[in-house]
Amino acid sequence: MAKSPDPDREQRRGLTRRGLFRSLGTAAVVAGCVKQESPTDQPDSEGAASAEGAFGFEPAPLEFTLDGEAVRVDAEARATLLELLRLDLDRTGTKLVCDRGACGACMVLVDGVPRNSCMVLAHDVAGAEVRTVAGLAEGETLSALQAAFVEHDALQCGFCTSGMLISSAALVDGKPGKSLTRAEVEAAIAGNLCRCGTYPHVVDAVMSVATGDPGRKAAAELIRVRKAGS
Repeated sequence: MAKSPDPDREQRRGLTRRGLFRSLGTAAVVAGCVKQESPTDQPDSEGAASAEGAFGFEPAPLEFTLDGEAVRVDAEARATLLELLRLDLDRTGTKLVCDRGACGACMVLVDGVPRNSCMVLAHDVAGAEVRTVAGLAEGETLSALQAAFVEHDALQCGFCTSGMLISSAALVDGKPGKSLTRAEVEAAIAGNLCRCGTYPHVVDAVMSVATGDPGRKAAAELIRVRKAGS
């Protein structure tokens, strides 16, 4: 007479070593997917509510001095000084070229120090004095350095000229007198790239200002002479 199957025995036989580890693995995966909350995971509502002066997505007030004039403007936290100058304040003398801090065309003076404005956040100049290439002149009168650039043909396409003038102005202002050398000028403009190759003319222009010797006729005078056929 055949024995009836023992259900308990069949259940014990089905619980194999492989099945046991598979069950344990599934349980571990499920447990890992469940977020375990702890007291430290709770947001600090008091700290968030008490944060003052923090930047958000909205523009924040910014005050600084630009070319001798007090400026107050609202600027986004992500805006660079170059973007603020060109787009918001319409100071397009500062050029946008590489936008990577590699060419020097966007240079401005920040508290007398040449800086690539594309690499400076607008809010980093809060309370500072910013001077662009337009601020080198006195109203409609070019500065001696700007006039020297014209006299010595130190500008061609013009993209690098603003940065060249800023670097040169910082050098001349920082070392007045006739002790300036050509090597010092070359070192000062090393970060200003000129695709037209006007470096020797730039050095000539800066040296003429440093020594007080113009050295060449003004470009306007040269044009008049050529038109006269002389």
